[in-house]
Amino acid sequence: MSEDTYTIGDMTFRSRLIVGTGKYRDFEQTRAAIDASGAEIVTVAVRRVNITTRDEANLLDFLDLDRITILPNTAGCYTAEDAVRTCRLAREAGVGSLVKLEVIGDEKTLFPDVPATIDAARTLVADGFTVLPYLNDDPIAAQRLADIGCAAVMPLAAPIGSGLGIRNPYNLKIILEQSSVPVIVDAGVGTASDVAKAMELGCTAVLLNTAIAGADQPIMMAQAMKLGVEAGRLAFRAGRIPRKLYATASSPIEGLLD
Repeated sequence: MSEDTYTIGDMTFRSRLIVGTGKYRDFEQTRAAIDASGAEIVTVAVRRVNITTRDEANLLDFLDLDRITILPNTAGCYTAEDAVRTCRLAREAGVGSLVKLEVIGDEKTLFPDVPATIDAARTLVADGFTVLPYLNDDPIAAQRLADIGCAAVMPLAAPIGSGLGIRNPYNLKIILEQSSVPVIVDAGVGTASDVAKAMELGCTAVLLNTAIAGADQPIMMAQAMKLGVEAGRLAFRAGRIPRKLYATASSPIEGLLD
């Protein structure tokens, strides 16, 4: 597994589990869960987490920044202009140019506003950002975002925080077949079997937050998610057997002597 890496922009990673930082009991639990997950990329909501006022309690002080890449996100933004402004704020604060772009279109479902996401992505790419956009499981939108120059696409598995798992694997397969950039499943997974399924489909990585932070035992669930990603990726690389309608004997009788 150590040689099985992927690249986003000019950065290379080994862990295919990306985790968020919201909804934990405190910063200590956040750090423990991240450590247990083995994640190398951690998302931070610029609008909801203090990353600019250094004399106040700061999540970043609890993270091993020598090992972890911070992925600021625009959670809570409902317009392209607001998302672009938030990304620029994060870069000015010294977090970097790698950003997860979210432009929400509906408060109840938290589904993305795809046209606004495309507009914001176009501006951010032109401004030198490495953009990872959150989108519906829409192959056309994914292709347009890749064509703009996004470094990856991040189709949802199900609504944010729903825990429903992958609702439409067939659309994800189409996105995977046509994509020239990494495909990262983002939002809606609930347990380790969900992330294993995403990896078995051939997805590059999985991003999640609530599935760990909302579990009865977050640290234990973080470990489970790590193992689920690793098992699913190994199964994808190994190559599963074809599906057949009828049985095939595990111990064939052909060639046996009478």
